[in-house]
Amino acid sequence: MNSLINSNLFLEVAKLIKQADALLICAGAGMGVDSGLPDFRGNHGFWKAYSALEQEGLSFIDLANPQGFETNPKRAWGFYGHRYHLYNQTVPHEGFQILKKWCSLKSNPSFVFTSNVDGHFQKAGFEDAQVFECHGSINHLQCSGTDDRPCSGIWAASKDSNLQSLKVDTKNLSAQSDLPKCPHCLSLARPNILMFNDYNWQPERSEMQENRFQYWKDDLLNTDQKLLVIEIGAGTAIPSVRYASESMNTDIIRINPRESHALIT
Repeated sequence: MNSLINSNLFLEVAKLIKQADALLICAGAGMGVDSGLPDFRGNHGFWKAYSALEQEGLSFIDLANPQGFETNPKRAWGFYGHRYHLYNQTVPHEGFQILKKWCSLKSNPSFVFTSNVDGHFQKAGFEDAQVFECHGSINHLQCSGTDDRPCSGIWAASKDSNLQSLKVDTKNLSAQSDLPKCPHCLSLARPNILMFNDYNWQPERSEMQENRFQYWKDDLLNTDQKLLVIEIGAGTAIPSVRYASESMNTDIIRINPRESHALIT
């Protein structure tokens, strides 16, 4: 009986994909799990990835926080430097190519909305102009200066020689070499990622992506095209992706083994 139910479900999903004129791929941290990346699901998920921090009682919120670049920059860059190297050394799993193929078969351009900062959609071959990274990107840096040390500009992380050669003690998450610096004022650099309690995040790059996303949505609406949302690995703890997919007011294929319920009713 379960086999029959699953078969019917897959047929319905295939029908929705085939009938759509354009696809919106909405992806959260769960998208990277099959590539071997941690999803930091709650403190226990975070401590599983970084067990030494459990003994210190440090949570994901404690590390994903701009204040760390002032109070403990070696620890802050130990955390983000390790993630930068991990994300760039990891090959995106086959699911990215499946999605890319589906998008290529549509008569209209598709788009990606993701809270992931790893850049794996672009790495898998998706056009950068068709990706909205709502929380920023670990592949771009900005100055960590506060209001009394203003600076501007976002630059590619690949151009920072200190980051490329950054050595990290992965057990204690501590940077062991020279830290990335702002090329404009030589203050400490930080990832261009929206962190918790982050008042210094420079949103210009993500705002440009958001503008392209809004133009794409408006164009679909004006031409009366049938849109389908495929949402993958988006949780409810930080529901940015879930709200984006449900706000489209169209059919959603949700791939999530733990949290399949709707947020917007």
